[in-house]
Amino acid sequence: MSARETILKRLRERTDGPLTAPESDFAVVTGRGWSDEERLARFERLITSVHGEVVHVSRDDWTRALARLLVDKGVSRLALGREHPVAAEARAALVDAEVELVDVDRDIETWQREQFDRVDAGLTSVGGAIAETGSLWLWPTPDEPRRLSLVPPVHIAVLEADALEDTFFDVIESRGWAGGMPTNALLISGPSKTADIEQTLAYGVHGPRELIVLVRHAGAVPGDTGATA
Repeated sequence: MSARETILKRLRERTDGPLTAPESDFAVVTGRGWSDEERLARFERLITSVHGEVVHVSRDDWTRALARLLVDKGVSRLALGREHPVAAEARAALVDAEVELVDVDRDIETWQREQFDRVDAGLTSVGGAIAETGSLWLWPTPDEPRRLSLVPPVHIAVLEADALEDTFFDVIESRGWAGGMPTNALLISGPSKTADIEQTLAYGVHGPRELIVLVRHAGAVPGDTGATA
């Protein structure tokens, strides 16, 4: 019996008194009990299953990995903020690189055409990730506006390895959103995908065609043999 049929059956069988919701301790949305390793492995498996790319890097030299990535992807113009530590570190490391750094803290009306036509990639920080769904969550600001992760064809997101939580409920609870839900929270579960009239997926039609997640580790990087580039 389907869920719809079950609900209809309960309604038909009701004799008197209003229907009441069953008690819940939210066990269905939290308390997965995954270890840090399980959490990270699940997140990576899910986000790569929908064409996302994950690159593990060290916090000490993550900008070197970023520079190599920009070369590999042919990025010549990178849009990024100024104030967030991720953007500040990237700007300092790329000052002599062969990539033009595009400022995003401008009135959208003054550079709208440039943003859509002449930006190869956008770099953003993320608030964290959700292991259960393989999702990133962002809290856009004037320094890192929503369009920074939405418009450029390549979105590079920097995630701290210790910023993963089991479920979305855990994010809400740990961040205290019940007392003040952010007005611009954004969930990302892969690069853009648009279903056409034939119900097939077309990547890159609206939004980034590529999502690359740089996972920054404070200690050893998984799979690192100690070799240097």
